[in-house]
Amino acid sequence: MVKKLNYSLVFILVLINIIGCNSQEKKTSLKPLPQDDFIQVYFNHNQAEGIEYIEPYRKIKRKGDNLEEIIINQINSANSSIDLAIQELNLPNIAKALVARHQAGVKIKIVMENNYNIPLSQLNPSNYRETNRYNQFRALADTNKDGILSQQEIKENDALIILKNAGIPIIDDREDGSKGSGLMHHKFMVIDGKKVITGSANFTISGIHGDFNKPETRGNTNHILVIESRELAHLFTKEFNYMWGDGFGGKKDSLFGLKKPYNSPQNVMVENSLITVKFSPTSSSQSFFKSTNGLIAETLKNSANSVDLALFVFSDQDIANVLEKRHQNGVKIRALIDKSFAFQYYSEGLDLLGVALMRKCKEEKNNNPWQQPINTVGISNLPQGDKLHHKFAVIDEIKVITGSHNWSASANHVNDETLLIINNYDVAKHFKREFDRLYDNSILGISVDLNQTIQDAKNKC
Repeated sequence: MVKKLNYSLVFILVLINIIGCNSQEKKTSLKPLPQDDFIQVYFNHNQAEGIEYIEPYRKIKRKGDNLEEIIINQINSANSSIDLAIQELNLPNIAKALVARHQAGVKIKIVMENNYNIPLSQLNPSNYRETNRYNQFRALADTNKDGILSQQEIKENDALIILKNAGIPIIDDREDGSKGSGLMHHKFMVIDGKKVITGSANFTISGIHGDFNKPETRGNTNHILVIESRELAHLFTKEFNYMWGDGFGGKKDSLFGLKKPYNSPQNVMVENSLITVKFSPTSSSQSFFKSTNGLIAETLKNSANSVDLALFVFSDQDIANVLEKRHQNGVKIRALIDKSFAFQYYSEGLDLLGVALMRKCKEEKNNNPWQQPINTVGISNLPQGDKLHHKFAVIDEIKVITGSHNWSASANHVNDETLLIINNYDVAKHFKREFDRLYDNSILGISVDLNQTIQDAKNKC
């Protein structure tokens, strides 16, 4: 009898295991989503069936959209012009694609952030701010693995050296005669005056594929959009031209940061989809609701059912206050914030959780922990070294807020940034799936460590 019972128990356990495995397969087996004809969106952590690639530098197989290849394909499609505003570019294959189009007669102009307008081979490895970037470059460029970077290896693998040797003009935010604006934080490219490529991704190794010397990383979570619209491209070109001025070494008439004219939100119809675009920054002397963060807040005010947030940084109190009112009106709110910022004293993630973290025995000014807190706030469980680099919200599963713009005061009042609001169900489905993927593998609520940090801060005071 005991023997029969054991066999029965084994059979039941095996059956449960099979059912569990099948359930897991169903849960993780995702069909690729259809793309809108004029607004395509891609994610480097995309887990849909058949979405995978061989990372070109280390030949590692990855699940996800190959953002670098998509960018290169768009570069290759250019016939007359490419205007590129990018905070950082260090992927040699993108640089080589730009050089090829330049040599074919395409007019290429590049604007960068001054801190990254330095060839990686010229960084100081003993400077702690530059050590990691230099070591990653060294691992990539030392193709024969002899421990020495030859001039040929540098010439073939240092993206900025590749671009500058080809004579492609590059300026940064010192071209206005200053020591640099806040951050030239844009990530956009305009092709032939009719197509815009933008999103959250810098054109970097760690931003797209993962840290070169850490193969377990998969890249910061990022996305890019490819939007075909002459009207939208015109707005991005206007923003680019403010920064470009007359180009390198001219009259120092480039305009960055608050030197640019005030930019109000502009609406564009892309076929049947309404897109609102706004470029930052906005002076703090302006009304909050004339700023980019104000546009975000106004958009969130109109949410009816749900708001999902995947944010690198969330530190704007006014936006948090709007979300609290929506929560009180029954809107379901879920939020993921990068772990390096989620539980800083200034993070609005703490407000949503109903807690406050004191700094030097003082709470943040105008702090407002929610009286009806939620526990659907947390951090995504990513490989060590990867960051949640998105800056998007999905509203009522039909509207998306995205771009380079972090939900912070610096992005609002100092940096050169892009914000897009896209009303498109198909596009929203892509962002919703990405959020759900991150949320399903997240750590939510007030952790033991966070609670201890809060108590320690109180005890010190």
